[in-house]
Amino acid sequence: MKILIDADGCPVVNETIQIAKEFNVPVLLLCDTAHIMQREGAETIIISQGADAVDFALVNRVTKGDVIITQDYGLAAMVLSKQAYVLNQNGHQYTNENIDSLLHSRYVSKKIRNAGGRVKGPKKRQKEDNTNFEIGLRKILTTITM
Repeated sequence: MKILIDADGCPVVNETIQIAKEFNVPVLLLCDTAHIMQREGAETIIISQGADAVDFALVNRVTKGDVIITQDYGLAAMVLSKQAYVLNQNGHQYTNENIDSLLHSRYVSKKIRNAGGRVKGPKKRQKEDNTNFEIGLRKILTTITM
């Protein structure tokens, strides 16, 4: 088992590495050449820029039981099909039970934007979002490693 992070713009990279260390789980950071990052305690894999290039590289590295950190619903759907666990940066777990409604809401929002409408963006990140993420990641890792 390993943790793979869709690291382009991910606000919980350091928290993930710290928790992974507690559970002795390796961490892979996947980012494109516009968002290169190095962190002690994680391996960085740099992908050439391109539409969804990091997403496809991540999917190709996922195996059953891995944990993926992403806020991308499309990527979450792909890795769920590989029987991996998926968590967003606020601690919300994507599952086979909720991914369809999330993808549908993304589709509807895109239709509204394409028609010239506006949709509400995400709320400003709060400290409790990090706490919720840490709780969610520990819960998944505890479940998997027991």
